[in-house]
Amino acid sequence: MTHIATRPYSIRNAEMLRQSGIHPVLARIFAARGLTNPAELASELKSLAPPSGMLHTEAAAVFLADSIAAGKKMTVVADYDCDGATACAVALRGLRMMGANVDYIVPNRFEYGYGLTPEIVELTATQCAPDIIVTVDNGIASIEGVDEANRRGIEVVVTDHHLPAERLPRARVIVNPNQPDCGFPSKNLAGVGVMFYVLLALRAELRRRGVYTAENQPRLDALLDLVALGTVADVVRLDANNRVLVAQGLKRIRAGRMHAGLSALFRVAGREPMRATPFDLGFAVGPRLNAAGRLADMSLGITCLLTDDPDQAFAIAQQLDAINRERRAIESDMQDAALLALDSVSPQSRHTICMFDASWHQGVIGIVASRLKDKFYRPTITFAPGGDGLIKGSGRSIGGFHLRDALDLVSKRAPDMILRFGGHAMAAGLTIRAESFEGFSQAFEDVGSEWLTSAQLERTVETDGPLEDACYTTQFISLLETQVWGQGFAAPLFCDEFQVLNQRVLKDRHLKLVLQKNGRRLDAIWFNHVDALPGRARVAFRLDANEYNGNTTVQLMVEHAEAV
Repeated sequence: MTHIATRPYSIRNAEMLRQSGIHPVLARIFAARGLTNPAELASELKSLAPPSGMLHTEAAAVFLADSIAAGKKMTVVADYDCDGATACAVALRGLRMMGANVDYIVPNRFEYGYGLTPEIVELTATQCAPDIIVTVDNGIASIEGVDEANRRGIEVVVTDHHLPAERLPRARVIVNPNQPDCGFPSKNLAGVGVMFYVLLALRAELRRRGVYTAENQPRLDALLDLVALGTVADVVRLDANNRVLVAQGLKRIRAGRMHAGLSALFRVAGREPMRATPFDLGFAVGPRLNAAGRLADMSLGITCLLTDDPDQAFAIAQQLDAINRERRAIESDMQDAALLALDSVSPQSRHTICMFDASWHQGVIGIVASRLKDKFYRPTITFAPGGDGLIKGSGRSIGGFHLRDALDLVSKRAPDMILRFGGHAMAAGLTIRAESFEGFSQAFEDVGSEWLTSAQLERTVETDGPLEDACYTTQFISLLETQVWGQGFAAPLFCDEFQVLNQRVLKDRHLKLVLQKNGRRLDAIWFNHVDALPGRARVAFRLDANEYNGNTTVQLMVEHAEAV
């Protein structure tokens, strides 16, 4: 069951925000998201938390500055998702701006798995022969890999944002806002954000050494389009600090001052950069970059972000778009197979979902897990063959169920069952033996039944309540678009009762509606929904400016509706 609820908010906080000059509706929306101070809405770069507040950034800056001065060779070891690709591009572009001799390697996920493994270190040593490895968006759990690098005389700088285990790798320097004793106020930086902070600290160190002045230092703000993309695509919480990074990146994209690869990805996605939103980064550009790591080789995506040649960028972006279409087709087939299989087990009778199919593609199981989690509102793990009798799982969770902690508990109860696992509250990955699947499914369900109540398994659509009549305008929509909305800072979702005057199904897939309230008629659409509504309904909706034949009108995007 799905229920519509209204977010509570402090009337006092909303009034304080309104008195500071914020639009009254925005004031209550912000108050409902926990904002108390208008300063939290600042989007200028000077509002960023300083790099000095992050543990070991200054040690990393000193070490990297010394290494650049000594002409040491560096290799960036990247992760294979959008955050990893943007972090790699930011690292290479930023380090090269500051005189480093640096290249990169991105492991093929199907051959080498995740993180700085001993095998990746061996590959890096053979192909690149570096003095220093810099990890981006990985490395915090790579204890054996760092040991192997040390054994080979390669020093390691770990930059990561994932949660550490009880033991940290013996790297030369670790920069991670989530490591013990780090007091950095934003624990939600993506991998690309952590790398950007290391570059800010390195530039400050080079200024201290007299290499640069404030006037001739490299312009690291030129990298913010990539930082914004990685931050949004990795679905990290958009706290005040991340909102500054994303706002500044979007500002550059809208002004046309973005890298050639990003411009090409906007073009193949059919999106307009001048009106770019976090939605475009998360749902149009990000998936096309991610597709390379899912089905092919992420070095293709990184090359797209590294080239300054518009023609080469567009050619690669077209390849990435084709790979993404293939990914969507595979995902659709896998989802159909999963839904067929679930018909026989009734997910509603369980607290969790675990599925394995020998024909599934391990590059796409995470997306399928996400779709099933959305449909059935259960923590979901989908598995695909991983070779050598192993299967690899990718999981997605719901609020109130910390997925990594759940896997940790399963591992403690059955120490030999999970060979490897990692992740965070809402997403995680693991490897088990194929013959352990049934046992793991039951052990995971046991944790689900202990931790989750039936109320937690009912989806709640949180809304911001009714919208004032005067705000059903394109001007108000433009005002909403000036803010950075996303994970942890949800875009406004309103809710009200309407008369349903007209409804028809478009293209066998979408419900097109004409709604009425207080004598005003409004067009609305409910995507991927075909069931008719009663004559009067409570509707949860977003506002959308619909352009057609040169006219822009207000349209409601329906998220959920129920009979009154």
